[in-house]
Amino acid sequence: MNNPILDVHEKPRFGQMLTLSLQHLFAMFGATILVPYLVDLSPAIALISSGLGTLAFLAITKWQVPAYLGSSFAFITPIIGAKVMGGPGGAMIGSFMAGLVYGIVALIIKKAGHRWIMNLLPPIVVGPVIMVIGLSLAGTAVGMAMNTLQDINNYSMLHFSAALVTLISTIIFSIYARGVLSIIPILAGIIIGYVYSLAVGLVDFSKVVEANLFVMPDFIIPFVDYKIKITLDLVLLMVPVAVVTISEHIGHQLVLSKVVGRDYIKQPGLHRSILGDGTATMISALIGGPPKTTYGENIGVLAITKVYSVYVIAGAAVAAIIFGFSGTITALIGSIPPAVMGGVSILLFGIIASSGLRMLVDNNIDFGNNRNLIISSVILVVGIGGAFIKITSGFEIQGMALAAILGVLLNLILPGREPVKEDMFEASSDKQSA
Repeated sequence: MNNPILDVHEKPRFGQMLTLSLQHLFAMFGATILVPYLVDLSPAIALISSGLGTLAFLAITKWQVPAYLGSSFAFITPIIGAKVMGGPGGAMIGSFMAGLVYGIVALIIKKAGHRWIMNLLPPIVVGPVIMVIGLSLAGTAVGMAMNTLQDINNYSMLHFSAALVTLISTIIFSIYARGVLSIIPILAGIIIGYVYSLAVGLVDFSKVVEANLFVMPDFIIPFVDYKIKITLDLVLLMVPVAVVTISEHIGHQLVLSKVVGRDYIKQPGLHRSILGDGTATMISALIGGPPKTTYGENIGVLAITKVYSVYVIAGAAVAAIIFGFSGTITALIGSIPPAVMGGVSILLFGIIASSGLRMLVDNNIDFGNNRNLIISSVILVVGIGGAFIKITSGFEIQGMALAAILGVLLNLILPGREPVKEDMFEASSDKQSA
């Protein structure tokens, strides 16, 4: 936090910037491509949209906030549901609407200040909802790890072995690695799992060999690839998730402020950073990418390297865009066996759930207090159990969205609510996860 090697507006030499930017790219790479992999969207477009979204974020925050934006894990389940309702177009419409919520919240914060949103989303609400995000995806991770690609109900010890190699490698890198490897344990674990899968014959490398170095990705464009149709079901499925991701954003801004030594909540202002995050999500939705969020992995890179230059972040964004147009890289990502992604997902989804628990612990939430016990219990069971409210065939609130709404309402209604401290989200900001 003190004596930065490169401060926010210091520009590194070209060779130095290239190396530092690639380091940020690798830090976010594993998690950013995992999200589209799980929801059947294009990893190439996820990379391109993360680069474009990051550049938009930097511009909106007046080039003062060195944050990188990658794919959001919070939207995995809602995107899958939205695709069932309206195909890829439905998922993009829902993502765009979630981005609009960011814009509305940013406008309110600009006019009314930021304290109200921090009181609306205290740790007792956000912590359990974050736990729901991770635990509700547990079945997906285990299914990918244990079964064959052709039949998700067909147990395969060979596939499971690849998942275990990936999982164990990622754990080892997370705990024991030093230097650059300590920053990219997810990517390193995927590489080890991929090499093992290649050795045991689980990888089809033919498409990588046949792929062209540069190709045009299959963008999903509104009015061209799908018609705009907004339904109440879609709104209720996607929009409430913004409650969770906005709270994550606030937490990242608080930690980033401490790392860099600036108060980003006040300057350039929380309203600008939230608007930047929402704009990145809307840009992503317009080209067929998943929603975006600031990444804790890249904040970790800043803390370790003490290089806070926005030029380095911008360089990583440009590199991500270039990678997205590479057919070879896209084919290489596509050749990763589901078991490998399942192995790393076991750890990632568990970390997401644990970060919600950590928020509760670090904020000294007293579960001897029935109020706290009731709020967290309702959120966890409703969210993980997949409860839903169905009034008509076109009106349904389900899963995580219902859990988040009930949590907010219970927090507002039940007596004994305490004022929230501004540093409440720090505990959950070490990990995105995203």
